Amino acid sequence: MTNTIDELNKILEEADCLVDEATINATLDNIAAQITADLSDKLPLVLCVMNGGLIPTAALIERLKFPLEVDYIHATRYGMETEGSSLNWLSYPQTSLKDRHVLVIDDIFDQGHTLQAIIGWLEQQETRSVRTATIINKLHDRKTDMTPDYVGTDVADRFLFGYGMDYKGYFRNLKGIYAIKGS
Repeated sequence: MTNTIDELNKILEEADCLVDEATINATLDNIAAQITADLSDKLPLVLCVMNGGLIPTAALIERLKFPLEVDYIHATRYGMETEGSSLNWLSYPQTSLKDRHVLVIDDIFDQGHTLQAIIGWLEQQETRSVRTATIINKLHDRKTDMTPDYVGTDVADRFLFGYGMDYKGYFRNLKGIYAIKGS
């Protein structure tokens, strides 16, 4: 079912802001400092996980003051749904990955299935190293056995949107992290 503008505006109006813009900026500054310490001399390839990683990747790489390349990978469990199932690969990086130090940036570390699958695929491409960064870490006990190398702010186990994360394709553009009322 397609949401109307009024329905979407009501969802936003009633949502709880869990992480404001100032906290996101502080989180990004912290992650950027860690990445700089680890990768500034490695000529890394930064891979944005589309679509959720677009906003966080842009904000994070503008804080990295060293040479790097940017590409993207599009693998999703959600599509336009609110629940995920199997991983769907939509696009692979166009840049050569062999012997590269790769940094994968995504919006959220929820259960970890998407990042774990991307890491596995990247390791098969003869990369030199693979590191991962997420802006949000959702707190619950349904995680895979991997953890991102750089993790931002912890949030409650609720349905989130904003700052790259969407609600049925909408609200990725918001400068905060919001939770659906009652979720």
